Amino acid sequence: MARMLVTGGAGFIGSNFVHHVVEHTDHHVTVLDKLTYAGNRASLAGLPEDRVELVVGDIADAALVDDLFGRVDTVVHYAAESHNDNSLDDPRPFLDTNVVGTYTLLEAARRHDVRLHHISTDEVYGDLELDDPERFTERTPYNPSSPYSSTKAASDLLVRAWVRSFGVRATISNCSNNYGPYQHVEKFIPRQITNVIRGIRPKLYGAGENVRDWIHADDHSSAVLTILEKGEVGETYLIGADGEESNRDVVEAILGLMGEPRDAYDHVADRAGHDMRYAIDSTRLRTELGWRPQFSDFRAGLEATIRWYRDNESWWVGAKDGVEAFYASKGQ
Repeated sequence: MARMLVTGGAGFIGSNFVHHVVEHTDHHVTVLDKLTYAGNRASLAGLPEDRVELVVGDIADAALVDDLFGRVDTVVHYAAESHNDNSLDDPRPFLDTNVVGTYTLLEAARRHDVRLHHISTDEVYGDLELDDPERFTERTPYNPSSPYSSTKAASDLLVRAWVRSFGVRATISNCSNNYGPYQHVEKFIPRQITNVIRGIRPKLYGAGENVRDWIHADDHSSAVLTILEKGEVGETYLIGADGEESNRDVVEAILGLMGEPRDAYDHVADRAGHDMRYAIDSTRLRTELGWRPQFSDFRAGLEATIRWYRDNESWWVGAKDGVEAFYASKGQ
């Protein structure tokens, strides 16, 4: 039985991956999570205690990380500060976690010769024009535009350097925007879904023309597991499900699927440095490793996500008031 460490495994994408691993493999999983506001023990509820262990701690804690690396053979690194708005308000936690934390993991992987997979974002590539037919590939130059994306770009470059300089056995994946269960209500899709549930009109930055390439968290999880099983050490793979949608179209789809008028939303002032378009070309992952997404129909995945938030109000209700108060203070 493989012994796997998942950093950030109580967060959104990490917890979905832990559920996926438990369902599709016989691996034992140790979750290392700091349990900041974005981490939630409840996201791991119901998983078998003999296969999933939660360790509360910081990935920048070198002694703790070294101890955990001595117990496992594979590490999947999801832990990150990831909210763009928060990075504009206070960049420092993004440096501490995304850069120093990743460095700490790489040094432990170097000492223990542990296989490491690093989870990153398409935001490291900057953005594309709305009328640009191109999509991001593994060869696209980095051009981050926020404190969040710049720290993720830095962490990617650290991984590449440790592979080349020290022989660390690592791979990287850059993924498009995720949606699905267990996502904090500060994020775009769950915020709008829970607003509708609460009878609050959804909010849309600017004109809502910004385009994101959406992928269901289950599909991200299956792609990462595929890379662990078949990927080549030292390589980068882009993960996407051909889910390009404008923010306006997403809000209108949510309203329509929830039985509300499609125009029942409000425009708010745009976010500083708001990237226009992300688009992933996942050809390499599909052709070389044989991966395919399950949720190729974005609206089917969105409908399943809406159903999860309706059925699991107890999971998100405690954070909702604080999130809306924060956005209200910013006029958003």
